[in-house]
Amino acid sequence: MKIKNLASGIGDFLDDRPRLKRYLPQALTLFFIVFVLGYFTFNAQVNMGNRGIVFGFGFLQQEASFDIQFSLIDYDGSYSYGRAYLVGLLNTILVSVVGIFFATILGVIIGISRLSPNYLISKFAEIYVEIFRNIPLLLQIFFWYFAALRALPLPKEAINFFDISYLTVKGWFIPKFIWTNFSFLLSSILLAIVGIFLTYNYAKRKQEATGQRIPAFFISLGLLIALPFLGVFLGNVGLSFEYPTLIQQTTTIYNFKGGVGIIPELIALALALSLYTATFIAECVRAGIMGVGKGQKEAAASIGLTPGQTLRLVVMPQALRIIIPPTTNQYLNLTKNSSLAAAIAYPDLVLVFAGTAMMQTGRAIEIVSITMLTYLTLSILISMFMNWYNKKIAIKEK
Repeated sequence: MKIKNLASGIGDFLDDRPRLKRYLPQALTLFFIVFVLGYFTFNAQVNMGNRGIVFGFGFLQQEASFDIQFSLIDYDGSYSYGRAYLVGLLNTILVSVVGIFFATILGVIIGISRLSPNYLISKFAEIYVEIFRNIPLLLQIFFWYFAALRALPLPKEAINFFDISYLTVKGWFIPKFIWTNFSFLLSSILLAIVGIFLTYNYAKRKQEATGQRIPAFFISLGLLIALPFLGVFLGNVGLSFEYPTLIQQTTTIYNFKGGVGIIPELIALALALSLYTATFIAECVRAGIMGVGKGQKEAAASIGLTPGQTLRLVVMPQALRIIIPPTTNQYLNLTKNSSLAAAIAYPDLVLVFAGTAMMQTGRAIEIVSITMLTYLTLSILISMFMNWYNKKIAIKEK
């Protein structure tokens, strides 16, 4: 009885103080989180001290003394562990961006195809989805790397694409672009992008205000062609190519020199991530399109819109509200699933930093913490961008 009266008294006390009632649970939750983190941190420090283990991040400036087979920036064994971390991070971002790009394109195509009135197209899209989403991602990575790419010929018998590109078991070798005065071309491309953005905004406002549609697509296409061409002409921009050439390293070993070499690990990982994630994006797209009322499509047809115009102007703008939130989750999953790259020795963040660097330094707590924080940061950045985009395209009711 006393406990019941005490609880009632506390409830009445908080009801009379709404600000305290609002912020007290949040303060208690924050205190509990800080207490738990502090306890485990203190406990870890005591245990590490008893074992003579020093905690700190000074090792990031030490020489790494190991090589990485593929990097987007200059790196060799004389660089620091911090540089090795940056190499792994850039490689992770590279395969994530490539995977998201191709998974989005393929997912949209497959998702729309599943709703096609053509039986063969819809059935093919359904078979693709059912096959690739029901095979574990790790097995798909192994298939592309060990079964598909390992079956390619050696460099001496490489698959030749017009004498400028070669596909071998050691990777795909393509020409390297060598630009002069590239800044002029880059500036003109950025200016064209700004012009396209302003054109679409003006066209949207014009259509909402008067109902009149201006040819924004053709205007944007003209800007995208004309401005870079003008930048190349005025800036005297030059372009040359460095082609890969076959060289003999030993009496029996051949390889390509020059150009750009895309390692098979990157190809296999990007293929597996794209094909696997595209199945889930396709289902998101299909659900979003099916979520638009049938009456909307009938109304669009009644005013003379073609099926393509109906999909582009009526269905997709409304379907995106359903498509984007679950698609964001798929982008996050793809980024995190890229950590499976260690299974085929692609030098991503997990293999380079949480693998080789951790084994050499023994700094497990520091390295695992940095790796976890990195993936958390990447996921939050993707979520923030997609939430911004979702809010930007949201249909505003009047």
